[in-house]
Amino acid sequence: MWMSVLPEELWRRILEIGVVETPNLLNFKDLCCLSITCKRLYRLSNDPSLWSSLLSSDFPQFRYPLSSSSSSSNFIINNNNPSRKISPKALYIIRFERGKAQKLAAHRRAVHRIVSKIAEHSRTLQEIKIRSVEETEKMKATGAELSNLRKVRQASVALNVWQPEVVRGRHKQIVEQCVVPADSRIHALERELRLCKQLITGLDKAYRDEKRRLNAAKEQFASVKYYPVRDYSSTSQG
Repeated sequence: MWMSVLPEELWRRILEIGVVETPNLLNFKDLCCLSITCKRLYRLSNDPSLWSSLLSSDFPQFRYPLSSSSSSSNFIINNNNPSRKISPKALYIIRFERGKAQKLAAHRRAVHRIVSKIAEHSRTLQEIKIRSVEETEKMKATGAELSNLRKVRQASVALNVWQPEVVRGRHKQIVEQCVVPADSRIHALERELRLCKQLITGLDKAYRDEKRRLNAAKEQFASVKYYPVRDYSSTSQG
């Protein structure tokens, strides 16, 4: 077998160079892969000095005091419980799983924020749509009333000129049905109609802008929905 060709000391030296002396040449995944190839590499890849080096390089924010006892120099003192000692590899696994959980929790929070944004944009779009429908109906009603008042004004003008009695009677009836002065009401309705058109134009623009924001949020959601945990992928710990 190819493993028996090289002596154990040489393999140990190869691992030391790859992990301790040349950072990032071999990482924890490499050690895990090597550990399942054969019993010898399983034992060598579990060397505490290798995992101590990985702890320091991958989790530099933590301190790992070694036990002062020569019989237990392969263990790390637990800061929370000094009487309890733990192997560097076991501590690495703990840190790894904790970091993985933190990454996944952060990802879930990010997804939740995006989902909330999508819901908020959707609500805003619905509100804009309702307001636009209301303003459109108001504009139609204003336009209809304005059209009727213009007919009243035309009938009022027609009364001042000669016309057949039948036509005159009809015009007089139209004028008498109007309880407010036609001219002043017409001016008010014209202003209201212009305002309705301006509001509808503004609502249309607001709807398009909000729709773009909604689409952007949906694209963002699609990009983070399936989260590839590359740096924290589930790998056998040996």
